[in-house]
Formats: sequence, C-alpha cells, structure tokens
Amino acid sequence: MEVLRAEEYQARTDLATQVKEYMDQKGMTIQQIADEVGCSRTTLSRYLNGKYNADVSTLEGSLRRYIGGEPEQPKPPKPKKTGKRKAFFQSSDSSSVLGVCALCQENQGLGVVVGPSGYGKSYALQHYASLPRVVYLECDDSMGIRDLASALNMGTGQKQVNSSVWQQSMGIRQFFKDNPGYLLIVDEADKLIGRNSTKKLEILRAIYDQSNVGMVIAGEPMLEAQIKTLTERFANRVDFYASLKGLKPKEVEAYVEDLDIEPKAVDELIRRGCNKRTGCFRVLDRTLNNVFRILREKDETRITLEIINQASGMLML
Repeated sequence: MEVLRAEEYQARTDLATQVKEYMDQKGMTIQQIADEVGCSRTTLSRYLNGKYNADVSTLEGSLRRYIGGEPEQPKPPKPKKTGKRKAFFQSSDSSSVLGVCALCQENQGLGVVVGPSGYGKSYALQHYASLPRVVYLECDDSMGIRDLASALNMGTGQKQVNSSVWQQSMGIRQFFKDNPGYLLIVDEADKLIGRNSTKKLEILRAIYDQSNVGMVIAGEPMLEAQIKTLTERFANRVDFYASLKGLKPKEVEAYVEDLDIEPKAVDELIRRGCNKRTGCFRVLDRTLNNVFRILREKDETRITLEIINQASGMLML
C-alpha cells in the first residue's frame, strides 16, 4: 500500500475536492471528466475517493490542467511515413528462426526449424545467411549423396575435384575445423530423407560431430517426425528447436505501418497473411511484390484495396 506524508495526502485531498467542486459547477459526471483527461472511470472514481494506490503523477497533472483551463502538453508528432517496406519482416516466427541460428552459431549447437510451406522459413534463414561465416544450402528431391557432398563443397569454397563422397566429406570437415565459428544452414532438409534411407542426413551428422561448426536443419513439419523415428543418433543431438506458427494480424499491421495504405487494404493484407486456410507469409509477400510493381507502373504511392485485388493476379486465395 502507498504511504503518503501528511502534506502529500493534503495536496491530493485538496485536488480531489477541487475536481468534485468543478464537476458540481459544470454538471459533469465522473465518466465525462475521465474521458476528458484520458483515464478510465474506475481509475478516476478510486482517486476521488482516496483509494487509488498507483502512481498518480500523470493523472494529477492532467486533472490540474483540465480544471485550471491549462492546455494539454502537445503530443510528440507521429513519425513520418516513409512509404517503403521494412527491410526485414520481424515477426515472432522470423525472430524464433534467427534466434535458433544465432544460438547454434555461438555455441556450435545443432538446431531444427520446422514449419508449413509458405510460413517464411527460407525467408528468415536466407536473411541470417547474409551474415559473415554462414553457409546456406537449399536441398531438393533430386539431390543424391554425391550431389549433397558437392553442394557442401561449393558452399564452403572448396575446389571441385573428382573424388569420392567420403573424400569430399573429409574436406568439408577439415574446412570447418580450420575455420571455427561457422554456421551451416541446410534448408528443405526433409527432402534428403527417403522412406528407407537417412544416409544423406548421416553425412550431415558426421560433419557436425567431427568439426567445429554449428548447424541448423530446416524443413516441413514432417522433418521433426522423420528425425525422431528414422535417425535417433541425429535426434539426440538437437540443442535448439523452433516451430513456426504463422503470422499474427498485429505483425502485418506493424509491417505496413510506414506505407501510405488505406484501412480496407490493411484488412485485406491481414487476411492474405493470417487466414489459416489459405493465408501465409508467402502469399502476403508475393501480393506486396505485385503491389509495388503496379505502383511503380502507375507512378503512385497510395495502396488501395483495388490495387491489392489487381495485384493478386493468379494467386489462389
């Protein structure tokens, strides 16, 4: 409970009395005064009855200015809109991905990132890959064991020689031993795992075990189950984990806050980014790419619902 000195209590009591007298003179209610000074009716009522125990400095300043006829202090101007997209979409999902990458690189740890297609895994991973001492590899279904070894060699800047998979793997391990502090990101890693084969994933495990490198593997949600059921030796090495949940409306609003955009257009972008059935980060990003292409062609800056609908093109929503 707040303890007041006698003079502080008297000052508060005097102000509360003045406010009550002002209300009587003007025929105003507590709710009307509360609306004028920007507080809740409950807060003002508790203050006037001596039952408000929180910090009252801001409330008392507003009350004194109001009943004394003093103008409110001017509010700082809102930041001017730049009309440009933010350089990076800082959502809770992308923050989780970047956090896993940073932890793995700093601690030479092994991380797993999973999320449905279109949720922004690659977007965040590629953003982190722009930092120093990061090797990024995106896999596909056609990649064989030799292809994986060759891709890793190219990613680390090794010379391509006509050597065996084992020799190439040894060269990769030696590179990371000689150059500590690296992070190896393997995106779309679920495409490396066959129904009855985890050999390609075992190559990555051996590189992780035998060299000074942090590693993050990422893929569809099935990757988590694949690791747990098919390759226990990989699963029990995982230090850090992130599962993407999808965008939130507040995140989309924050991303476009610097744009000259009408409210209906914001609502439509939220639908495209957050609708659980068809919306996702990829749909939002592709829509905005088309929006800015149309704005450049028209030499305009205002984003309207009409332009967003025009930008959708062949997007199936």
